[in-house]
Amino acid sequence: MFPAGGLGYILQLAFRLFYFFVKAWRFKMLFFFSLMHSSQANANYRFPVKEQRIKMKLEAEQYQKLLFPYAYNILGSADEAKDVVGEVLAKHIAAQSAESIHNEKAYLTRSVINLAITTKKRQRRVLREGEAWLPEPVATDEAADYNLNLTDILSYSLLVLLERLSAMERSVFILRESFDYTHEEIGACLSVTAEYSRQLLKRAKSKLYKPELRKQVHSERQKDTLEHFVKAIRERDMERLEQLMASDIEFYVDGGGKVPFVSGHCRGAHEVARVQITVYERYLQKAEWVYTTVNHQPALLSFVSGQLKSCQVFDVHPQKDILLSIHAVLDPQKLRSFISKK
Repeated sequence: MFPAGGLGYILQLAFRLFYFFVKAWRFKMLFFFSLMHSSQANANYRFPVKEQRIKMKLEAEQYQKLLFPYAYNILGSADEAKDVVGEVLAKHIAAQSAESIHNEKAYLTRSVINLAITTKKRQRRVLREGEAWLPEPVATDEAADYNLNLTDILSYSLLVLLERLSAMERSVFILRESFDYTHEEIGACLSVTAEYSRQLLKRAKSKLYKPELRKQVHSERQKDTLEHFVKAIRERDMERLEQLMASDIEFYVDGGGKVPFVSGHCRGAHEVARVQITVYERYLQKAEWVYTTVNHQPALLSFVSGQLKSCQVFDVHPQKDILLSIHAVLDPQKLRSFISKK
């Protein structure tokens, strides 16, 4: 092919080197294009997953607002309710299971309710004699957390009554009376039969005796009643204070075991008036009282030197404008959600 001799040998060697160079370059280009195709394929695979996770996180923020009342009404604690909702949504996002769920809202609602029930069953409150446990109050006025759906949370008085029920009875009662679920829907949500749901509701109502299901109606008269209440306390006017109360009024105090108090519960207009004046004389003479709304009921916040010391929630008779019950929360941990007006 090439002439013999030194020149022919050199030309043959050069041709072979050129051949191997072209072959190597061709292999390199094929590998490069193969790698590009593979990367593009992987990108096409990964990007939709990333977009799906972003979409699920945005939806989770909306669901957090929707799901909060379910957990809070069962647990009676805003912090625990947020934890339950957050745990359910975090697992849902991590599983990337939205596409495989037919009704995502129903699935998440059921998950939150069941986890809230499990959490409620695990609660073991050991109260010393004379102590009381009260739900964590939630502001429902202009200071409310609008990242949460507060329309569906129960009144404070009803939350207190619901502590008489088991976790399952409480859940059935809330779903039926507050969220208007049918017994078939409750059964599907709690994995029980519709008939058993009816039995649980009947049992719950029998334990509540007089469940206060009426919507709390706010009026200027209620605010006037509390202003007269504060004025009578400051003036140590026992007679006027008793006139503002029902004869069988009940007064509950929750200090969380951190704030000493004479008793967690007392009953009767005379006794409640006496305790209110005693507490005022000992602790609240320099307090500033702020009218607000808690769990859709009128309430008074007591500030001393700009620090929130107590939240008293009142049940006011809608026609007679007298106080039917007072629930005072002194536990600092349960007052954290309220921002000092100072």
